[in-house]
Amino acid sequence: MVAVTPDSETVANTVAKPPPATEADPANPLHNAFWRRDRKVVDANLKQVCPRPLTFYPGFEFTGELESVRTPGAWLVTRHATILEVSRNPQVFSSSSGVTINDFPPEFNEYFNSIIAMDDPRHARLRRLVSAGFTPRMLDRLENSIHEQAKLIVDEVCEQGKCDFVTDVAARLPLRIVCDLMGIPASEHDFVFDQTNVILGAADEEYVPEATDLVTAILEAGAALTELMDEVAESKVGVDTGDLTSILVNAEVDGERLTRAELASFFVLLVVAGNETTRNSTSWGLVYLTDYPDQRRIWTEDFDGVAASAVEEIVRLASPVSYMRRTALCDTELEGQKIDEGDMVAMSYICANRDDSVFDNPDEFNVLRDPNPHIGFGGPGPHFCLGAHLARRQIKVMFGELFSRIGDIHATGEPVPLSSGFIHGIKHLPAEFTPTRMVGASA
Repeated sequence: MVAVTPDSETVANTVAKPPPATEADPANPLHNAFWRRDRKVVDANLKQVCPRPLTFYPGFEFTGELESVRTPGAWLVTRHATILEVSRNPQVFSSSSGVTINDFPPEFNEYFNSIIAMDDPRHARLRRLVSAGFTPRMLDRLENSIHEQAKLIVDEVCEQGKCDFVTDVAARLPLRIVCDLMGIPASEHDFVFDQTNVILGAADEEYVPEATDLVTAILEAGAALTELMDEVAESKVGVDTGDLTSILVNAEVDGERLTRAELASFFVLLVVAGNETTRNSTSWGLVYLTDYPDQRRIWTEDFDGVAASAVEEIVRLASPVSYMRRTALCDTELEGQKIDEGDMVAMSYICANRDDSVFDNPDEFNVLRDPNPHIGFGGPGPHFCLGAHLARRQIKVMFGELFSRIGDIHATGEPVPLSSGFIHGIKHLPAEFTPTRMVGASA
């Protein structure tokens, strides 16, 4: 049992759980409607939500062609220390029922049930197998690729003097790196980008039109990515091409191999999580650097010396994954409140990363923040992000290339938010800079 004693200011939630909401509730941080408003409104609402250590928010539902997708509601945990406890106790708080508050149909398991939504021993087995691909040799290979791709991305925009920072810069690097990592040909990059947008932005009309059935759209995107991975994996059997797919298809750990379905679901996880989260951290990074020119100056004057703490601060404040769900396997207690077996518990990373008992001036962007025990890559325990190191490298290299090539790049408007309670995302961000020549261009 995990029990966290509430402090003197905490009032336990003793009211009955309310029924599912029938309309969008902008006061519910688990609902998409909360996040698709102006960021100043969102930030103001977070200052009301985050100090409440534990709150039950009612569920909501939408109807698809397969069946109604519904959540009965979830306990939102916001305190940093409590989230650490939940993360460290998978024997009480399970991942295997899903990581979002939506209880999707069983058909989703075929595409979206990778290691992120498993408990041990199955989780440990699969993580051990996929970790075989994250070797020093692979990371060294990716290091060169990250630098090369960052240069190409800046080349593609540097003469224009303006861009949509999300689609033209931030989204391109992680997409190319993940596809390169998995051996996906460049001709498929746009296709992969479109499918990941559908999976994580299904509630956003820009990615899935309002008249489209959301359940079907997400399933079709998952099936399309799985089909692509199957084709790539088939070409790698018995062949060492140096990419992660080649390693994983042929890897054997303690006599075990990944099944084709396991490889496909891992690919879906990697392109969705690895692409979207790094893309949104980088996008928010430019927002914060524009908002805090003094912090930008500190970083640019000593880029290498400040980079490590600056990247951590971007991830802390951005919190690209707003929450992760766990499900109680037994009756337990959090913050003095009884949690029933089967209850959903949503760990609010974005609130925990603004916990003023852990972070001084938590709403401010400080590139020199130290210590910075954020949980932007998830809490401790078996599900800490496998790609955290790769994400950090991409953010550092991308801003290094931007500062050295188009150093005055800045946001010129407000970020356009993604309609998602799960991903703290930006769809578009206008930016301007002094035009420069491409690398190698003649004078």
